[in-house]
Amino acid sequence: MTWIEALILGIIQGLTEFLPVSSSGHLEIGKQLLGVEATDNLTFTVIVHGATVLSTIVVFRKEILQLLMGLFSFKWNEDTQYIAKIAVSMIPIGIVGVFFKDYVEEIFNSGNILLLVGCMLLITATLLAFTFYAKSKQKEISFKDAFIIGIAQTVAVLPGISRSGSTIATGLLLGNKRESVAKFSFLMVLVPILGENVLSILKTDFSAESSIGALPLLIGFIAAFTAGLLACTAMINLVKKGKLIYFAIYCAIVGAIAITFAL
Repeated sequence: MTWIEALILGIIQGLTEFLPVSSSGHLEIGKQLLGVEATDNLTFTVIVHGATVLSTIVVFRKEILQLLMGLFSFKWNEDTQYIAKIAVSMIPIGIVGVFFKDYVEEIFNSGNILLLVGCMLLITATLLAFTFYAKSKQKEISFKDAFIIGIAQTVAVLPGISRSGSTIATGLLLGNKRESVAKFSFLMVLVPILGENVLSILKTDFSAESSIGALPLLIGFIAAFTAGLLACTAMINLVKKGKLIYFAIYCAIVGAIAITFAL
């Protein structure tokens, strides 16, 4: 992998992790366009995902610190309830990660992955379009809502289904406050991504020679972190203003193009 390829893929990962357009889908499209297999390299994948997690922590550093302080007060307060809701939201993805991980990996090794990505992007577009008509009841996320949003996150393991798009759209369709949904969507993914990366690191043989040098990895990390920082902040404002319909149009166009090239 060259440094310019690492830069492009890092930017794609950073932007699409938070924007509701599917990071996994766009990385697969990026692989096809660049003609590289870099995203199959586990080291690079761990690096760029770690960068986006770090950008989330930076954006929500005050909220995370408050939650941790509430947790270590050892009282059933608003902060501990919020953490409990995040834990509930992780149940569905945890079940899939433990029992169906191999099946999910087989999907990404599909011979016609571009066709799958295109079809799933159309589903993402449809889900985002529904939010245009959603009427917020200005309620806070309940434990039931957290579990349903967690199911939406689990469906997003499919390439082309946006994780942020599916979780935010689901939260809005359930009638929750826009700012609450955006915050919950980004915080709920921290532990699953960190857990997946740790497991991947433990299973990786780092004694084997890597096809990616230190410079591309560094550039990929910086690109993903910077792009993620900008995208996360922008996405919060876009959700508040209810402008997800533009992403629905974008996903529909890209999905149709992907299907056309795949056929």
